[in-house]
Amino acid sequence: MTEAPVTLILTPEESHSKANINGINDSSGNGSTAPTAQNQSTTSPKDSKFDPAFTQNVIDATGPKASPRIKKVMASLIQHIHDFARENEITVEEWMAGVEMINEAGRMSDDRRNEGQLLCDVIGLESLVDEITYKLASSATSAPTSTAILGPFWRADAPKREMGSSIVHNVPDGDHTYMHGTVTDYLTGEPIEGAELDVWHTAPNGLYEQQDENQVDFNLRGRFTTGKDGQYSFYCLRPTSYPIPYDGPAGKLLQLLDRHPMRPAHIHFIVSAPNYKPIITQIFDRRDKHLTDDAVFAVKDSLVVDFLPRQNDPKAEFELPYDFKLATFEEAQRNSLVGTTEESASFGAGVVHG
Repeated sequence: MTEAPVTLILTPEESHSKANINGINDSSGNGSTAPTAQNQSTTSPKDSKFDPAFTQNVIDATGPKASPRIKKVMASLIQHIHDFARENEITVEEWMAGVEMINEAGRMSDDRRNEGQLLCDVIGLESLVDEITYKLASSATSAPTSTAILGPFWRADAPKREMGSSIVHNVPDGDHTYMHGTVTDYLTGEPIEGAELDVWHTAPNGLYEQQDENQVDFNLRGRFTTGKDGQYSFYCLRPTSYPIPYDGPAGKLLQLLDRHPMRPAHIHFIVSAPNYKPIITQIFDRRDKHLTDDAVFAVKDSLVVDFLPRQNDPKAEFELPYDFKLATFEEAQRNSLVGTTEESASFGAGVVHG
């Protein structure tokens, strides 16, 4: 396939001398329909060179059968994206470059790589949405394990493995690690039986198995289920830092922004259990130099860990003790931010681990 160029040629700043700037213009007058409170425009149409009623007409076209959440979310999106276009006087050429970037992300995406998600990652959107979704509204003294982004390389149906076994297969190098801990209820501290830990990370060459033809299928991946004691254990590798793929729209955007593609060393987890809200998270190696400049803005202090030397174990040079804390659906619903408790605005996309 011939790769379509993704070129963003922005108009020189001088040409924006008459553009609307946030907060300068009054929103009344000229016979326009004022935006509702929830969709208040940041760029008023009063003295605009553009049709002052256009955006509200688009918002008002939403039909009566749309759900309340869809109405709210889409009205806000339309208002903000129209304001963005007016404020920056986006040209047809720039808009088409953006559309092609999105289209190319779609063409590159499959069940092994999600380029659209990676685009969201490099502008921090997935990390922001993750925080909104899992942030507790109350100032509780204890909290569930912090979450982090899913990332574009999760695969469904990773193999179920025996507790204490290894997810490492045919990898000749790397720092072998024994990871272990307990999954508990964050309020009661009681162990959770039947919790599933879905884990995955890169090989020492910085590649996930679906990126590397030399790795066996589902290498460095596995699912483990806790017993009555809530404990888990498995062998993995101490992860390594790596660049996110630079061969698609996300990489091109990083180049346009003059940013590096590096992610700090981390291990991915999805931890779920019956009657508990699943968490998607990552844990990060404290020794990694990219903790402070992660290309996808996912690092949180509570997720930074120390790998310890392991004694008398021929299978591992390091060990990593780490406990996961989950909240029940009821507790999560009671203490979540308002937006996360409203009826979903889902367009039918699948939800990882329900």
